[in-house]
Amino acid sequence: MKIAWAGYSMFRRQGNDLRHVLAKLIQPGWGLVGSLSLAAAVSLSAAVAQAEIVQFPVRSVDEVAVGALPQVVDITSSSGRLEFLSSVPLACSVVYGETPEFGRIATDEDMAGGAHVDHGPVLTGLLPDREYFFRVQGAAADGTIYVGALQSFRTPPAVASTEVNLASLTAGAQVVAVSSNFGNGANDQAWGANQAIDGDGATAWSSAGDGDDGFIEIALGEETEIGDVEVWTRSMSNGTAQIFQFTITTDSGETFGPFSLADASQPYRFALNTTARSLRLDVVESNGGNVGLVEFGAYAP
Repeated sequence: MKIAWAGYSMFRRQGNDLRHVLAKLIQPGWGLVGSLSLAAAVSLSAAVAQAEIVQFPVRSVDEVAVGALPQVVDITSSSGRLEFLSSVPLACSVVYGETPEFGRIATDEDMAGGAHVDHGPVLTGLLPDREYFFRVQGAAADGTIYVGALQSFRTPPAVASTEVNLASLTAGAQVVAVSSNFGNGANDQAWGANQAIDGDGATAWSSAGDGDDGFIEIALGEETEIGDVEVWTRSMSNGTAQIFQFTITTDSGETFGPFSLADASQPYRFALNTTARSLRLDVVESNGGNVGLVEFGAYAP
């Protein structure tokens, strides 16, 4: 069946009233190409009668905020992290951009793909010394949509640094051994071990449930003096996968630590003052699950 453009235009003028359109279309002179039987018209009309306008509740995200309202924290010249605790589990996201039209979206990193209450989407690809607008939104299991107010933040100016991470991919380092990668992926895939030395705080290496058996070994570009190492543990939204203690072992068999990590919100530095060609991090204590690292660094004295 084909309907002439006149019929479509009339449909638009009538405010999308399909029944009105059907009543007109089965009358002569309304531009039907071919024929529309009465039975077909009745059938189509019945289908329209069964269609319902989908309605769902939209509420303020403030109603489910526990403690502070959603805010962007850990702001650098290139990234930021949404911090938000909700009283009901939500599939949460944040839209952001340099104008109130946004253009980008960040979502919670939840391997299980479900809703939760502790939210921390990472906003990446930011430029130094710019104002960014953002809005938080989340869906609950009962279909309620929670939407936040339009907010903004400003990134700080870029700070030049002469310090080189000797354990980074850009410095020629590479992962030579790892306990596992989530999903049995390769080192250069999502959640792979290379994500621990890519210099990007928005990515992370995750093991496949190794817990206290997790480890990663990184070969440096060459044997060199190491002053400090920097370790940033990952954690899941449910609080698991966080490393509490670890050791560092060099290729010569020298072991340092165990060192303790206060939390998963940032990297922490520890002094080694040694010479090494490779460094291996072994988990000593964790709260189990898909332990891993957001970033690992090694720096000259």
